Amino acid sequence: MKYKDKKIAVLMGGLSAEREISLRSGNACLKALIKRGYNTASIDAGRDLPLRLKDEGIDVAFIALHGRYGEDGTVQGLLEIMGIPYTGSGVLASAIAINKAATKDVLISKGIRTPAFFTLKRAEYARDLRVGFPAVVKPAKEGSTIGISIVREKKELLPALDEAFRFDSLVIVEDFVKGREVTVSVLDGNPLAIVEVRPKSGFYDFQSKYTPGMTEYICPAEISADAGDVCKEMAVSVYNALGCSGAARVDMIIDEAGPQAIEINTIPGMTETSLLPKAAACEGMGFEDLVEKILDGASLKG
Repeated sequence: MKYKDKKIAVLMGGLSAEREISLRSGNACLKALIKRGYNTASIDAGRDLPLRLKDEGIDVAFIALHGRYGEDGTVQGLLEIMGIPYTGSGVLASAIAINKAATKDVLISKGIRTPAFFTLKRAEYARDLRVGFPAVVKPAKEGSTIGISIVREKKELLPALDEAFRFDSLVIVEDFVKGREVTVSVLDGNPLAIVEVRPKSGFYDFQSKYTPGMTEYICPAEISADAGDVCKEMAVSVYNALGCSGAARVDMIIDEAGPQAIEINTIPGMTETSLLPKAAACEGMGFEDLVEKILDGASLKG
C-alpha cells in the first residue's frame, strides 16, 4: 500500500495486435485499484503517452499493455526517462522476453531445456527449407498465440509462414513437443501454483485462449509433487536468467524427459480467462490482492 497517496495510471490498449486483450486486462485492474481506494486513472497508451502522463500528473504507472510498444521495453524506457515508477520488468528484461528467439538463446546459454528452433527473415522464407514435421511456426515478437500455427506436413508450411510474417519480420520455426501444457506464474521471484492448460480443440490458439469454455484449466495441475517442483524451479530460473521483476508467467510443455520452457510473458494477462489470476486464486490470493501486490512492486529499474 506504499502508493496509496499517489496518482496511479493504468496503461492499457496501446498500438499492438493485442490491443483488445490489453483493454480487458487494464479495465479489470483499474476497477480493482479503484475498489481499493487508489486515485487511479486509465490511459490508452498512444503516441501522445508522454504528454498524457505529464498533463495528468501521474506518479506511478501500472502497465497492463501486451505486445509491442508496451511489453517490449519501449514504454519502460519512457517511464525511466520521465522518472515514473512502473510495474513489471525493466527495459532489458522486457526487450529480451518479448523476442522469443532472444529468449531461447538466453535459455540455451543457461542450460535450460527449450525446443530446438531456427529463425527466418522475410527475405529468406521462399527458399527450400528443411523442416522436420510437425513444427510450430510463430512470429518472434507477438504474444497471445497471435500468428501461430502447427504445421504437420510440407504443404502447410508456406501458408503458416505467410500468416506469421503478417505480424513480424522475424519468424521462429520450432520443434513441436508433444506433452502436457502447463504454465507457472512467478510473482516477485516466487512461483505460484501450476496451472495445466487443456484446450478442447487440442490446440491452444487465440480462440481457445480467450473464449470462455473452450479450454479447461486445472489448478493445481494434476502432476506429481516432484514434477511440480521441477517446473517451479525452471520457471524461477527463466525469470532470473532474463532479469525479470514483478509478475511474469512461464509457459512450458512437459514431455517424457520433463519440462521444456516455451516462452515467458513479462506482462501476463489479467482478464477473466487469464492464467496469472487463476494461479493466484489457487494460492488463496484474490484478484484485488494480486493487483495491489503488483502495484506495490512498482519501481524504477534503471
